Amino acid sequence: DDYIINGAKIWTTYAQYADWIFCLVRTDNSGKKQEGITFILVDMKSEGIKVNPIIGIDNEHNLNEVEFNNVRVPAKNVVGEVGKGWTVAKALLAHERTGIAGVADIKRTMRLIKEAAAKEINGGQPLSNDPGFQQKMADIEVELMALEFTELRTLATMAAGGFPGPESSLLKIKGTELQQATQELRMELAAYYQGVLPTDMDPDVLGHEFGSDARRSFMYGRAATIYGGSNEVQKNIISKYVLGLE
Repeated sequence: DDYIINGAKIWTTYAQYADWIFCLVRTDNSGKKQEGITFILVDMKSEGIKVNPIIGIDNEHNLNEVEFNNVRVPAKNVVGEVGKGWTVAKALLAHERTGIAGVADIKRTMRLIKEAAAKEINGGQPLSNDPGFQQKMADIEVELMALEFTELRTLATMAAGGFPGPESSLLKIKGTELQQATQELRMELAAYYQGVLPTDMDPDVLGHEFGSDARRSFMYGRAATIYGGSNEVQKNIISKYVLGLE
């Protein structure tokens, strides 16, 4: 038996390179909106699939809309039970949100920022001497430490056979906020030293992380608080499952 899929899936990252894609497809309209959804794997080489590029504000092609026009998919490609796809999706999202926190990447970025901010270029004062910049770095590092310990507790629970609960939403919110904060610091740092350089940013002075990469990271990073479930939705999850609000 086969399923025939029609519709579209949007904001799919790197769909232009994918061999397979998973889809949440509606197979029953009789229940609640979360019911009657089936999780299914689709071969991207299947007839009837079209990938439309979406160019982001960073002017890069990372995102796509994937169209499905009478795409035939074998029933054996269903993951879990038919009509229970939202249960599978929630499990995936919980793990994804834990990873989105990006603690290691934030720590690496902060190390690079510290090293670059301490440089003296063309006789100018290093940005690390600026009290306002120092305060911004200190605020991020304090929040990053709290984020890291929260993630470690969550990972310890998972290692013991547990499941990431609302903590994954906490990690996603704070992690993406800190990612954006460090991206803003990178831009501030690049702008500060750009002003004392006679020409375009010399990659040997601060490294590519503070040249064009800083701009790309900043622009792409605006989506961090949206993908994986927007931070507003994560706050609703926390209010319901942690605070018991409806």
